[in-house]
Parts: sequence; structure tokens; C-alpha cells
Amino acid sequence: MAHRSAIKAALALLVGVLAVQWLPQLPPRWCAPSILLIATGLAWRCPGWRWLACLLFGIAWALWRGSLAMDARLPRNLEGRDVSVTGTLVGLPLARTDASRFTLRVQRATLDGQPLDLHGRITVSWYEGAPPLQPCTRWHLLLRLKRPRGLLDPGVADSERSALERGIVATGYVRDDDGHAALSAPSWCLDGLRAAIARGIEARVRDRHDAALLRAFAVGDTRGLSQDDWAVARANGVSHLIAISGFHVGVAALFGVWLVMLTYALWPRLGLYLPRAQAQAAAALLAAGVYSALAGFGLPTVRTLLMIAVIALARCSRRGSSGAQSLALAMIAILLFDPLAVLAAGFWLSFVGVTFLMLCLQARGRGLRAFVRELTSAQLLMTVALLPLTLWFFGQASLVGALSNLIAVPLVSFVIVPCALFGMLLLAACPPLATPVLWLAARIVHGQWWLLEHMATWPGAHCYLPLVQAPALLLAVVGAWWLFMPRGVPLRWFGLLLFLPLLWPPRPLPAEGAFQVWVLDVGQGLSVVLRTRDHTLVYDTGARFPSGFDLGDAVVLPSIHALGIDSVDMLMISHGDNDHAGGAAAVASAFPQARRLAGEPARMTVSMAQCLAGQSWQWDEVRFRILNPPRAGVIRTNNNSCVLLVEGRGGRMLLTGDISSLAEPAVAAAVGAGSRPVLLVPHHGSKSSSSAAFIAALRPTLAVVSAGWRNRFGHPRPEVLARYAKAGVPLFNTALEGAIRLDFPADGPPGRESGWRRRQRRYWRE
Repeated sequence: MAHRSAIKAALALLVGVLAVQWLPQLPPRWCAPSILLIATGLAWRCPGWRWLACLLFGIAWALWRGSLAMDARLPRNLEGRDVSVTGTLVGLPLARTDASRFTLRVQRATLDGQPLDLHGRITVSWYEGAPPLQPCTRWHLLLRLKRPRGLLDPGVADSERSALERGIVATGYVRDDDGHAALSAPSWCLDGLRAAIARGIEARVRDRHDAALLRAFAVGDTRGLSQDDWAVARANGVSHLIAISGFHVGVAALFGVWLVMLTYALWPRLGLYLPRAQAQAAAALLAAGVYSALAGFGLPTVRTLLMIAVIALARCSRRGSSGAQSLALAMIAILLFDPLAVLAAGFWLSFVGVTFLMLCLQARGRGLRAFVRELTSAQLLMTVALLPLTLWFFGQASLVGALSNLIAVPLVSFVIVPCALFGMLLLAACPPLATPVLWLAARIVHGQWWLLEHMATWPGAHCYLPLVQAPALLLAVVGAWWLFMPRGVPLRWFGLLLFLPLLWPPRPLPAEGAFQVWVLDVGQGLSVVLRTRDHTLVYDTGARFPSGFDLGDAVVLPSIHALGIDSVDMLMISHGDNDHAGGAAAVASAFPQARRLAGEPARMTVSMAQCLAGQSWQWDEVRFRILNPPRAGVIRTNNNSCVLLVEGRGGRMLLTGDISSLAEPAVAAAVGAGSRPVLLVPHHGSKSSSSAAFIAALRPTLAVVSAGWRNRFGHPRPEVLARYAKAGVPLFNTALEGAIRLDFPADGPPGRESGWRRRQRRYWRE
């Protein structure tokens, strides 16, 4: 009975916490204590309704914690202002050629000499002249801050949700100032120990890439891993193995258990003083705690540590508990510790994965053969069971993941991690002996990674599906459970049918003569995806930064996949500026068959043909005409931009790149008479474009500007906004709306759907 009560309480608490995360905005603060009071009354007066009391408690607790987290964020009126901050570096600082990046825990903040009520964590970039930064050091810095703000597009990770979950209250960069100062540094700290171990590994492993991978396995230091490394990991479904995560903490706990088993085998009389079961539980918790400390007590490791602690305490107190009850108690502990944990993919992947293993995997026999059979069954089960959630959170999955994990999991669990742990102990006890151990671990890592790189090229390594809807997700999870029910259950194969809404969702396509346009949110830059019935054109691809962050790879490609687009027929880059062309290589690599045109092909990093006024073609009864440039440019200028006019039966769209008022008259004349176009505002709304004469000549039905939130150029400029307002043209900004969808039906006027930010409203985006 107690087992059922724990499970019901955990599920009710989870539903209550989860319900709050769907709110577009949080209610007044007094709602949380009011709901808590009702929950307390129900639990006291109506024992049969305690499940409802748990649900209401979950709502009240999540409301309270969510309100505290949102109130801790930087006030809006302080965005863009210089704030003096004193704080401590948290984690391992990342030093690159373009900037140093780190997380600062605020201890004191002032504005113009007056104290500010600002506490929490800030992610900081130091662009020029950054000194060597050591973990746990205290600094006094002058920072330009803003609230956490992310790009919102179909299929793209929500960085604002991630900031809430990680307790980030602001982001910013270090200003030029003579007052920057390093204050006292602690003599010892966990992150300092991690950094010392990472340096020790790097000094003893010659190959930098092998050293970077080993540092990730040993102390969760992923600073040396590139975007290509993460791409290989995603293609193989082994991202959870690279850095210290809940998986590694579980492995450490298992080795604590094995160590006790070995000790009791050597000294059986220990059982007279301490039962082996209690000793194993204590050793598992101790090993997991130490390894979590080496990972810096990150949220994924803390969640796993809490799960292990619940099970260990139950064993130490000699209370019998089933696997389901232990899992339920672990969930209750995690939700009480941090209700915002439900915002993380790791929470769902870990609990759903363990639940499936408990429900569907049955031990059959002993010995090596049984172990291999169970390991194979477990990997197949986890691959299928977690496929819906993986697609929901990441927009992609790996069909070779079952085989990759079948190889990688035992190798990491039983060879690489133990070698890394042993090498770390030797670094402290006898550094010369650590060299051969770390060398052996590095060679094994090298061989494993070589195999994973080859498997990443296999068919099915990258599986993309359109944006997953909640009903399809739930059906697929039920289908996976049905598929792996015990033998003897009839129609188990019927579970495959429940995957169909997930794997083959409806894909409404534009009719003949119609087209659809997505102006993506790529910050201060531009990217447009245009789709007719059977063809797709990508116009510009956003920026690529010196850090390696590529908006073509991070935004454009995930959005294309989320929209259910399988191929791109043309890649057009308006001109060579980075904010338009930086992501072109990533898109061209993903769709090598696409025709390529550019306004300034000589400035491109990939081979492209010159676009010229007069070029035209037709797709699915939709006509495309290039209106600019009139000839190939020899001087670098924004007026070399490809300007594209798209004409369907029901409307027209004009894509203008970065042309200025000098090129606008010729473009307006080339558009000619006819229906008023929807206009992509030239040059992000700079003051040198969108002249009053241009707006008057086109008379656009509406205009869309692609600009970054609080960008340093002030785009779109107030005078430009005033011109459009005076002409009565509605204007929409991706910085405010997120990605914007425009529909040009064959039998009606153009229409605009609400921007992605408004369609996906959540309280953390206020």
C-alpha cells in the first residue's frame, strides 16, 4: 500500500509542477500560499484526496520557485547599462581567441554607486585583453548586462528556458574600464581541483583531441571539444557519455558497490560488524557524491545523486522498497529540491528510460551470455523507448544509436571511466605512475572515437522529423511500452502503429501558385526559408562567429528540418557580409545538390554563381525574378545584394538584402505596377535605407524586419519606423516576434501568423 501511495504522490506532484510550466505568465505571488493552504486542508481533512493535495502542492511549489527565479532576473530598466559587479567565477572558464567566457556568481552589484538587488549567476564574455582566468577567483568587473534572451525558431533549443533552469539571471560582457580587479582567491575549491586534474591530463596525453575527450570523461571539462565532436556524438546518440552526466555518476556508484563486494570477499568477517547491503549502499552514495563533486555538482549529476541517495538511505535504514517506489521517492526528492528540473531534457530521459527498463526488461539467467543478451536488449529498448522524447527535445535522433551505445556504453563504463578515475588518483598520489594509465585511457578513447566518426557517416545516423506535436509524442510513448510488453501479450506489434503519427505526421503543402515564407529569428542578421509546393529556397543564412557558433547549423538547418523540408533547391546569399553569409557553408554542406547564387560570390567561402538582374525562373506556378544587382560588383558594397521578387497568384514578396536608398529607386521601378508586395525591410531598418520615396512607390501591405534584440546598431532605427508608420504599413520585427511565418495562398490575399514568440508563450519569456 505504501508503494502505491508513493507512486501516486510522485505522479500528482509531477503533474502539478508540470502544469505551471505551460503557463504564458505567472499569476500574482499571493496565489502560491493560497493554493498551499488549500492543499494542506485537503491532506488533513480528506485523507482519500491526498493525491489532489500533492498535485496542488506541486502547483504552489512550482509557482513560488518560478516567481523567485523570474524576480531574480535583471530588471528591464537596467538592460544596456553598465553595472559594477563583484562575484566569484563558477565552473571552468573558457578561453578562446575571440573571447573568454565564464559564469559569475554575483555577490554585490552597484549602479552609479548605489547598491542593486541583483543575485544569482551571470554568463559573461570578455572580448579584448582578458587576463588568464582561474576557477573560484573573485573579480570586480564593469559589465554591460541584459536579461536572458534567445532566438525563437521552429526546432531550435529554447535558451531562455535553459537559463531559467540553470539559474542564469543576466548575460553580459566586460566593458573597457581601468577598475577591473582580481580580488582574493580561495586556496582550494572543487573547480580548482577539476582544472588541476584537466591540466595534468593535458600534460600527459600528447594528442590534444584525445586529451580533450579524456578530460571530458574524467572531470566533465568539455572546453576542448569542437562543434564537429558534438555532431559525431549526436549522430551516434552518445552525447550522454561524453561529459560527466547522470550516467557517469551511476557508474561511479556501481564501482562503489563492487569495491565493497571485493572487500567483503577478502575479509568475510566484516559482515559480523556491518551488513554488506548497508555497506554497499553507503559506498555507492559516497562514490557518487565524490564523482558529482568532480563534475562541479551540475544539475544532471545532482539529480542522479538524489536518486542514488534515496535508494541508499532506504537500504541503510533496512526498509524494503520496490524499484517503482524507489523511483517515485527519487522523483519526489528531485521535485522538492528543484521543481524547475522538469524543464531539462535530462530529467525526462532519465526517468522515462529507467521506467521502461523496470517495466519491460526481465532478467533471464546468469553468466556472460545472459549479461550480453540483457545489455543488447536494454540498448534496443532504450533506443526505441527514448526516440519520441529525443525527437521532441532535440529535433533529431540516431537510428544507429542502439549499435553505437552497445559498443560505447560497456567501453566507457568498464574501461575508460575506471582508467580515468585510477589516473586521477595517481595524479594526486604518484604523478609519474599516472602517465601510462592516462596514455592507455587516451588510446582507448582514440580508438572508440575513430569508430564513432565512421558510424556517424552511416545511413540513419541523422534522422530528422518535422516538429513533434504533443499528441503524437504521447501515442509513441504508449506504443513503445506496448511494443516491449512481456511475451504472451497479444498484438504487441500493434505498438508500431502508434508511432505512425510521430514518424509520418501530416505535412500541409502550399497549393499550385501559392507559397509560404519563414523569416527566421537569427539575431542581427537575416535568413529566409521560402517554400512552394515542391521546391524550397533559402535566402541568406545568418552569421558565423569566431567562437565557431554557426547560425546556419544552429538555427537554419534545425528550422528547415522542423518544417518538414527534405531538400533545398536553391541557396541564395544576398551579399558577402557575415550576418547574411556566415552560415552558408553549413547549409551548402547539408544540401549539396542545391543551386547556389550570390550577390558577391568572390567573398563567399563556398563556390557560388553570380546573381544578376533579369534572371528568372518558375516553380509550381510561382515566378521568381532577380531585380538587383544590374551587373557583377567589383567594389564591396551592400548595393550588390541580390534582390528577389517572388510572385504567386495571391500576392508578392520582395526580399531586399542590405540595399540602401541609392539602389532603391531602380528596385522599385523593376517591381513595376501590380499588387502591393510584402516587403522584407532593407538592411535591417538602417537609416540609410527604406526611404520615404521607396515606401511610397511600393505601398507594401506589410513589412518584416530581421534584427537582433537590443543590437548595437539600433536597428530598426526610430526614423525608419516612423516612415513606415506614417505610410500606414504594419511592421513586424523578429527581435520581438521570433520567427515570422507569411502565407501567400493561391486564392486570397497574403496573411501573417503570430510570431513564434507569441505562438509559443511561456512565463520565462516575459
